[in-house]
Amino acid sequence: MDRIFAVPTVNKKLTAHFGHCQSFAVLKVEDDKITSEDYLDPPEHQPGSYPAFLAGKGVNTIIAGGMGVMAQNLFKENNIEVFMGLNAEEPSKLVELYLQDKLENGDNLCDSDHDHGECDH
Repeated sequence: MDRIFAVPTVNKKLTAHFGHCQSFAVLKVEDDKITSEDYLDPPEHQPGSYPAFLAGKGVNTIIAGGMGVMAQNLFKENNIEVFMGLNAEEPSKLVELYLQDKLENGDNLCDSDHDHGECDH
């Protein structure tokens, strides 16, 4: 399975707030093995900018803590699989769990009461 994964990160770990990431970890997988891991600076954060940016990089799957409904829909329109509700972890560990079929969608971490609307962008 050849795929490209993206993980929004702060300090090289998954961040709960997709729209506030410092960088995207982009991991390429060939024959069920991670062959590269790069950190890319995101474009200026505007509605729809991150899904378009990642689609342009050939991303197949995004692993996130949470994100707004608009971003979720834009990823789906670009045929990008979305996994949400994951806790802060190194991107390579999250991709390894996916490859072992052990990664499970959880609650959108942006839906919590302490969010204050930060993920609606």
